[in-house]
Amino acid sequence: MRKIFTFFSALFSICIFISQDSIFRVEPPNWWAGMVHNEIQLLCYANNLANCDFKISQIHNDVHLKAITKTSNPNYVFIDIEISSNADPQNINLEFSKNGDLFKSFDFPIYKKDSSGRNGFNQKDVLYLITPDRFVNGNPENDDIPHLKERPERENIWGRHGGDIEGIIQSLDYISEMGFTAIWINPLLENDMKKSSYHGYSTTDYYKIDPRFGTNTLYKTLCSVAKEKNIKIVMDMITNHSGSEHWFVKDPPTNDWINFEGKYTQTSHAHYSVQDPYASKYDKKAFVDGWFVETMPDLNHSNKMMANYLIQNTLWWIEYSGISGIRMDTYPYNDKEFINDWSCAVNKEYPNFMSVGEEFPKFPHAATLSYWQEGKKNYDNYSSCLPSVLDIALMKSFINSIKDLEEKDQWKTWQEVYYMLSNDFLYPDPYKLVVFPDNHDTKRIFSTLNEDFNKFKMTMVFFSTIRGIPHFYYGDEILMTNNKGNNDGGTRSDFPGGWKGDKINGFNGKGLTQQQKEAQEFVKKLLNWRKTKNVIHYGKLMQFTPYSNGIYSYFRYDENDAVMVIFNSKDKSETIQLDRYKEIISEYKSAFDILEEKQYILENNFEIKPNSVLVLELKK
Repeated sequence: MRKIFTFFSALFSICIFISQDSIFRVEPPNWWAGMVHNEIQLLCYANNLANCDFKISQIHNDVHLKAITKTSNPNYVFIDIEISSNADPQNINLEFSKNGDLFKSFDFPIYKKDSSGRNGFNQKDVLYLITPDRFVNGNPENDDIPHLKERPERENIWGRHGGDIEGIIQSLDYISEMGFTAIWINPLLENDMKKSSYHGYSTTDYYKIDPRFGTNTLYKTLCSVAKEKNIKIVMDMITNHSGSEHWFVKDPPTNDWINFEGKYTQTSHAHYSVQDPYASKYDKKAFVDGWFVETMPDLNHSNKMMANYLIQNTLWWIEYSGISGIRMDTYPYNDKEFINDWSCAVNKEYPNFMSVGEEFPKFPHAATLSYWQEGKKNYDNYSSCLPSVLDIALMKSFINSIKDLEEKDQWKTWQEVYYMLSNDFLYPDPYKLVVFPDNHDTKRIFSTLNEDFNKFKMTMVFFSTIRGIPHFYYGDEILMTNNKGNNDGGTRSDFPGGWKGDKINGFNGKGLTQQQKEAQEFVKKLLNWRKTKNVIHYGKLMQFTPYSNGIYSYFRYDENDAVMVIFNSKDKSETIQLDRYKEIISEYKSAFDILEEKQYILENNFEIKPNSVLVLELKK
């Protein structure tokens, strides 16, 4: 006797029917009336499904069957439907039958769209980047899921440690109190890989939260509870590749579903071939179509059904979950026409939403990054819809400027960051860029700075006050380091206090050193000050050529306010000569240092301490 089990949650029903014959999937599992994207292609999968007769029953006049497509793999059927803009919420029933007998059926819900005006994260926000497996274990009972391949192993830096969505929910008050207003979470979708699945970048189910992190319903709860606390959630997505254990990789609908017909061919990582006016077609293909590693098959975006699947999946998660932004992984590795269709579809559906693309070339520069931003007039007429990119060029230039300052020619100190900012004319809107000192793919910032606390404070000030939208990596605020290795596993170490029995607790301060506590309070004060400063969010930027004496300064200003930021990289005090700043400070009488809470009179020159930074609110 055939046994069929159906799994449903409140508004989510991925509808996987497990039987003796097959697994039956319909993706997406539902849609919404009122969506701009109202022509939906359903991927239906079951054993020999293409040999069945198909019909839609209980269909209303406002839902239309447009096409049925079968492929060379008889296990797939693609069904195109169109939902009228004024369609009522309803269920339509998909029926597959063999010789007149019902084989499979599926109720496809159509809900009412309610999020077209959703606002994405913006310049007012500071993002807190979390690697969820390494942050807080809020529910130890989901650490080991029997039907998934990898077991928990906290002592292994490449293993799963147990952090989850419940742990993030439990930490929202801490995150808010620290001054963060948005959380970017590394991928949470199912990664049923045999090893190193903790990082999340090898998706094996695009419509399901990994059970070791929680459920779809719990993710939706996170978004809702975070919103109540004025925190936005940013989803980390990957359309370039999946995990090799994904069911549609193991049994693809077409021979060209995966690039190079499913045969592992590593990418060249030659980022510049995308924009290079002299690049060969061979080099372009080697970069875009090549795989990262053998366990991350590269998805073929020129296959229209694959492209539809990925775009629909993104829109589904936005509408279903309540997220306020997307960070798109490996942005330039995607086929550039596809990824632009993707970003344009998101913008068209959600005009106030925010997406940011990751472009991480070996030699980063504004010329490369700006190519992808919306509004850029490119030499090849490529027109992007992507609102923002991660500004790795500014990150690298700042690190190069501040690291090992004592070894630099003082004439060159700060010149690299000054130069990189001077190239902002290449961007359509540099104020929308996401700026950062480190992330999950780099060495931790305190380790990069050789654990120099003064440089740490300068770094936090720079990325909190410069143009753009700052993000910081979890644990930066308590000086977490790469003490377990200068590699990805070492960078993505556990937040202390996130596991029961931890001897050190970053949430309540237990076991932290005095310097760690000071760093935490410094960041908390800085970011909470930033929350209310419109001049930092949207004010213009004016920078001044760095002095040969190690002084670098810039202003954020608008019609009503001005903030002056001054860095001294030398190991002795320096006098700030105010004459050079007359064009912007002439109407102000005093300045208040928000860090040390000290007043300065602008009629007189003043000193800045060695290896320090001042953040001065100018007063009329």
